Amino acid sequence: MHAKLDLLRRHHRTWVQRRKDIRARKRPGPPNAFTLLPWLLLGLGSFSNLIGGETPNPWIGGVGLLAFNSLYVSVAFRAFHKEKRQSRTTLWLLGALAAITYGLALGYGGSWLLYFPLLSLAVGTTLRDRRLGFTLMVISGSAGYISGSEGHSPWDPWTLGYGTFISGAVTAAILALSETVMELRSTRQELARSAVEKERLRFSRDLHDLLGHTLSVIVVKSEAARRLAPRDIDAALGQISDIETVGRQALTEIREAVTGYRSASLAGELDSARSMLTAAGIEPVVRQSGPPLEPQSASLLGWVVREAVTNTVRHSRATRCEIAVDGEKPERVRLVISDNGRGVGSTPPGSGLKGLTERLAAAGGSLDAGPGRSGFRLVAELPVENAAPDTAPGAVCTRE
Repeated sequence: MHAKLDLLRRHHRTWVQRRKDIRARKRPGPPNAFTLLPWLLLGLGSFSNLIGGETPNPWIGGVGLLAFNSLYVSVAFRAFHKEKRQSRTTLWLLGALAAITYGLALGYGGSWLLYFPLLSLAVGTTLRDRRLGFTLMVISGSAGYISGSEGHSPWDPWTLGYGTFISGAVTAAILALSETVMELRSTRQELARSAVEKERLRFSRDLHDLLGHTLSVIVVKSEAARRLAPRDIDAALGQISDIETVGRQALTEIREAVTGYRSASLAGELDSARSMLTAAGIEPVVRQSGPPLEPQSASLLGWVVREAVTNTVRHSRATRCEIAVDGEKPERVRLVISDNGRGVGSTPPGSGLKGLTERLAAAGGSLDAGPGRSGFRLVAELPVENAAPDTAPGAVCTRE
């Protein structure tokens, strides 16, 4: 029954993902150069006059028309690539397009004046800085003046000038808005990827932390039970009972790690450290002074205690381990863990030491770990008021 329910859930998730992919494919993309090409139809009137023989010097008009269309297409396609749009070549092409537009308008007038809105489109597509407004004002003013000099309807200059200005302004606004939307969409995707990577890192650290600590406790308890069984069966059964308790607790912690609600208690970790060190044949010495710590600070130091004691049992071969929590200073709390083992000379520090340093640094604290007088010594300091924002750090080991 459970297998069927899991299969139905997987099918439902697959179906939902496919629907999202279909909607994403149907979503219209950003504007491109092809959206500017249909506006060339504004020049059909001049082309019709040219074909009908109504244009004087048709060869000059034909060459000008061909040059305008070629430059317009070139500028349109270059404008949608940021590097090409900002290059000098594009500005030179835009200048040549403007020169041809003015030449055709002054030489022929009439329907040839409709190339001013096309020039404005090219300008709005290419210029994205303060030059845009001034350039559009000059082009629209020139179009209105040339149209008015022909002496036709008094509304023609205003209509042409307004249409020329609006063509470039609206084009620039739409493209700027489209680029902003694309940047926001890219930022959202990057944030989503970052959140997924952060969650994966948290989960991997938590599992490493839980499995390393729990398996170490089980191994130590099992060895203690094996040693005690021949001479004290009751003590051996007590160790086996502890193994069962640790296993049940590990299951609970793994479930909490999956949901992200796992936290460590400093008092609980100190008690666990005493039990673990005693079972491993290491004499525990635990001292704690000062007022109770804030939950965030206590939780972070609890993880430090857990990982440091776990690695002491696994690697140090020590006979004595001292844990001192000094909270007498009102602004900082100091945790010192030292043993009389072999130190780190034969065991290079692993990535856990770096992770622990980063966690404490993010909380405004510091870490100093290395060989002590007769073993390994770790000193962690943490501000009492500026507690760690992440109270469930991942696996941080003093030695690997």
